[in-house]
Amino acid sequence: MDDSEQIKILQQLIQINSVNGNEAKVATYLQKLFATHGITAKQIPYADGRSNLVAEIGDSASDKVFSLSGHLDTVATGDPDDWKFDPFSAHIEGRRLYGRGAADMKSGLAAMVITFLTLADQKTPLNGRLRFIGTVGEENGAMGSRMLTEQGLADDLSAMVIGEPTGGNIVYAHNGSLNYHVYSQGLGVHSSMPEKGINAVTNLAKFITAEATAFDDAPVSPELGPLVHSVTVFNGGEQVNSIPAKAELQGNIRPIPEFDNTAVIQRLNDVVDHLNQEKDEHLTLHVDYSFKPIISRQDSPLVQLTKKIADQEFGRDTQLQVIHGATDASEFTKSTNDFPVIVYGAGEWNEAHATNEFVDLDQFLHVQHVYQRLAQEFLA
Repeated sequence: MDDSEQIKILQQLIQINSVNGNEAKVATYLQKLFATHGITAKQIPYADGRSNLVAEIGDSASDKVFSLSGHLDTVATGDPDDWKFDPFSAHIEGRRLYGRGAADMKSGLAAMVITFLTLADQKTPLNGRLRFIGTVGEENGAMGSRMLTEQGLADDLSAMVIGEPTGGNIVYAHNGSLNYHVYSQGLGVHSSMPEKGINAVTNLAKFITAEATAFDDAPVSPELGPLVHSVTVFNGGEQVNSIPAKAELQGNIRPIPEFDNTAVIQRLNDVVDHLNQEKDEHLTLHVDYSFKPIISRQDSPLVQLTKKIADQEFGRDTQLQVIHGATDASEFTKSTNDFPVIVYGAGEWNEAHATNEFVDLDQFLHVQHVYQRLAQEFLA
């Protein structure tokens, strides 16, 4: 498959609008593409219009399983008028391809799929199985990877690569991510007699004050740095001359192995329980999503093999890095099976979710070559 054919596949993927859903159209496109190269791919529905996709090539009798995985959805575009080009046109200017998902992560997705097609076309012998996993909803809850993990799809994996944008560098560790709500129940009355009511906004503000210092004693991870926490959404009150009866907030925390999701949730509960001991407090905590932090050893065979191949492909020293976002790896590694995972893909990390998102096409083609060599050498 020549470079222009590879770029065409990437363009066609970006031209499918899969903003926070509609992944079935992407899955169907890829399923048909796999079929034209003799590969059977299976859609695993999550909901109407939303399907995961799984395909496999290689020695079906082998216990060695290497997975290339990526998500089929993208985040919203924002105002299309703010873009230089239509976010679904997959416009090419120079050696840059612009569009929603160009970096995050349809470039990684395309490169992974092209790896399968090329190996199948060349009838490359593999000492093991190469498994493609395309997931729904990574950008809004990772429900696809959670569903597939619960179905056992990670239970036999030997190693996994997640194709998020890393600029061709290797991410061996990332924070977890935990989203939560706190609900405040008060008693609404006329604002002229606040003493007869319970102000839900005031009570919720007490949580914000407590949260600001609640994690001061959390240790610092030598790999990922400090735990990061923020209250990010606040809603309360309906009318200026009424004491609000209800209020709610949302927060996001980036756990580290040294202060993990369980410790974070316990600390949040401690804060809420302490505040609820006051006379008029009535706060309720709800954890929405809880993704655990991921760390693979820098000296692991997967990291070192990928680095060797990438160094040769790019002609430079590939960096080993950490990021503070979360990926589908947080769900896949909930399997009882212990396997190494790295994040490696085309596109720069700071282009993810950006207006005028783009990927460098030369980088895209190089990353595809790395995937292909990695699959062959890992399954040699």
